[in-house]
Amino acid sequence: MKLYKELVTIIKDENRVSINETILEQHSKGLAYHTPVKPDIVVFPTTTEEIRSILALANLHQIPVTPYGAGSSLEGHFIPVNKGIMINLTRMNKIIDIRPDDFIVKVQPGVTRNQLNQELKKYGLFFPVDPGADASIGGMASTNASGTNSVKYGTMKDQVLGLEVVLANGKIIKTGGMAIKSSAGYNLTSLFVGSEGTLGVFSEVTLRLKGIQEATVAGRALFSSIEEAGKAAETMLKSGISFGKIELVDDRTIKAVNAYKETNYQEVPTLFIEISGSDQSVQHDIAVTQEVAMSEGCTLFEFENDSLARAKLWEARHHVAFAILAANPGKGMLSTDVCVPISELPNAIIETRKITDKFQVDAAIFGHIGDGNYHAVMSIDEDNVGKIEKINEHIVQYALKKGGTCTGEHGVGIGKRKFLSQEHGDAVKVMKTIKASLDPMGILNPGKVF
Repeated sequence: MKLYKELVTIIKDENRVSINETILEQHSKGLAYHTPVKPDIVVFPTTTEEIRSILALANLHQIPVTPYGAGSSLEGHFIPVNKGIMINLTRMNKIIDIRPDDFIVKVQPGVTRNQLNQELKKYGLFFPVDPGADASIGGMASTNASGTNSVKYGTMKDQVLGLEVVLANGKIIKTGGMAIKSSAGYNLTSLFVGSEGTLGVFSEVTLRLKGIQEATVAGRALFSSIEEAGKAAETMLKSGISFGKIELVDDRTIKAVNAYKETNYQEVPTLFIEISGSDQSVQHDIAVTQEVAMSEGCTLFEFENDSLARAKLWEARHHVAFAILAANPGKGMLSTDVCVPISELPNAIIETRKITDKFQVDAAIFGHIGDGNYHAVMSIDEDNVGKIEKINEHIVQYALKKGGTCTGEHGVGIGKRKFLSQEHGDAVKVMKTIKASLDPMGILNPGKVF
């Protein structure tokens, strides 16, 4: 195979260039239900120069190239729909430079979130974006990931200070830098963050860090209805409390979690809450949170100081998707990802439960109520794919009507392409112009976003 020989010449290590069927199969699908497609070949670079040479070769011969991180994508971002070369970046997993006094770290894209935080702990620092999975930093930057901590720390675009990017023609550029802020020229860093591998391949990422909080407390506030829980959360956010996390989970989802985790949480609408800061500020915020919750109809309010109890609480929250999959063995998964204005979130969750009940579909429904992002996780197979996609479309259309977005944190990938024009109109033409300028041959992750 000519391509194999040319890539081995570039990589100079046959063990890092593979056409093995098992390897190709592993790189053909994500965690969700999208149709698998095998790449022609998988390459494992370890340096920026190797990425540069791979892209220059691919651009010359107009071969599609798809970047691959930890494989935790939910919208089919790395499924190589046009086959070609898959660049697996997991071996580019070095933490290049930690500057604790500047609250900055520079890493290769294959470094994972847990790997980074384990190394940062000795400096009293941590990287705050937590999408749930142990995703790679490069993958998180490519989709502008966020998660449960976004109410306090924001999304990936708020943490990425700079990038080293290899463009489609093999040219290497650097965006941003080591300063916390800059007004110099166009913000190319923000352009590349969230571009899903369609504009370039990340070879280095510079991130801002946070100090580990003195005290952290997690808890639950139980309510009789979603409306009461949503109203309480809205009032809490207005009160100025420094929430680390605030999540809304409906009663049916709690029931699924209990069955999966063998827990015994009360099966009612629940706010999962975390507050962090100094001991004094945390104690104050707990008192205010409890006061607000009780005034809005909270039936039970419990907090956990013990780290193991906190971990168990958040493990239950993070495993809601697995609860649905466990209840439907052998099926795939679709996770919706719309984001609505914060005040609309309770109604959106209620509307979502109505539509899933109408189609008689089991779903876990939970939301990052601090930023209006929520998910409905449903099992899917060839027998019900039609109605699951109808549910997804209904949820997206509802969000767009309320001024929301089709994706709050998962990205567009394959699954949300048809909604992009509805959401952004003629702005999509501008996006396509940028894509054509940076990737005129269309080799970078084709079939995604547009």
